[in-house]
Amino acid sequence: MSIEPAIAAIADQMTAWRRDIHAHPELGFEEERTSAVVAQKLKEFGCEVTTGIGKTGVVGTIRVGNNPRAIGLRADMDALPMEETNDFEHRSRHAGRMHACGHDGHTTMLLGAAHYLAKTRNFDGTVHFIFQPAEEGRGGAEAMVKDGLFEKFPCEAIFGMHNRPNMAVGKFALRMGPQMAGGGLFDIHITGKGAHGARPETGVDPIIVGTQIISALQTVISRSIAPLDSGVISVTQMHAGDAYNVIPEKAVLRGTIRAFRRETMALIKERIETISSGIARSLGATATADVRVVFPPLVNNPDEARFVADVAATIVGEENVNRDGPFVMASEDFSYMLDKVPGAFILIGNGGDVESGCEVHNPGYDFNDEALPLGATLWARVIETKLAKRA
Repeated sequence: MSIEPAIAAIADQMTAWRRDIHAHPELGFEEERTSAVVAQKLKEFGCEVTTGIGKTGVVGTIRVGNNPRAIGLRADMDALPMEETNDFEHRSRHAGRMHACGHDGHTTMLLGAAHYLAKTRNFDGTVHFIFQPAEEGRGGAEAMVKDGLFEKFPCEAIFGMHNRPNMAVGKFALRMGPQMAGGGLFDIHITGKGAHGARPETGVDPIIVGTQIISALQTVISRSIAPLDSGVISVTQMHAGDAYNVIPEKAVLRGTIRAFRRETMALIKERIETISSGIARSLGATATADVRVVFPPLVNNPDEARFVADVAATIVGEENVNRDGPFVMASEDFSYMLDKVPGAFILIGNGGDVESGCEVHNPGYDFNDEALPLGATLWARVIETKLAKRA
């Protein structure tokens, strides 16, 4: 593994940065402390710094020479609304908030690259270090884009990275084309007719209607989507009633949808709406479905995916770069940025295996500090290669 020596030399500092961020998690659009820490360090490194992009987003910029080309590197900063069960010293100090997805590590790797590139300036052009808020379902990437991110900081290409548990440190993975699913949320509001629990014939039970809708929605994936396509509909909530002996008037179903194609997302949306209203009507009730596509599918530009894979191979060896990596059914709002600028999203190993590795969004998760210098090295080499000085 070919870690940049100057980055290896600050590995302990990077670990301290990462653990400080981990101990002070902040939710989406509330990353005031994290943004301030990031902005202060970028200023110390000698970067131009712009804050308040997409509310709490930060962009650091380094310009070298007169080359008009510019590349963007993006990391996310927000935590999740969950309780941490770890007992190490840098565990979350805020109840109900936790860096359970590794955004503390992503932020630190990008800071490490900024520290190195600001000192060495071994490139010709401009690099924008984009620190995004609110990735966890709150629309931070969309907010930055709508706030003029690429008008203020034009990029010819943009790259993002995410850790992957159960993949060894020193390995990378990505795919050409679709890599991560688009994601959506839905609410189905059912209205029946309340009644005494002992006299169901006098009412219309919205709970029964809801169970029929749940069952029918499972046919969308198996019967409405082509077998070689893929999608997910998961009903994750059902709310109805307050008493043992009362058939309620209303019920609500909530859940999530995922697919790798926009067309499939649109089909799933239409089927949820049609099935919900149709079943409810057949049982004497009404149902209204609100289906919202939150993230488009994440699609890597083939040329940029090939480029970042080639750079990764120079660091860890071709045998440690999986260019036919897994499809990931989870969503990632970096897709909003890839919709505007060609680029690629690469996965970096976080260590562990199927037995010992702790998945993201788990209360026992922690980012692996051994991966910090490797991720920072990748970002540094991406810039030095993409914006190489001409003789």
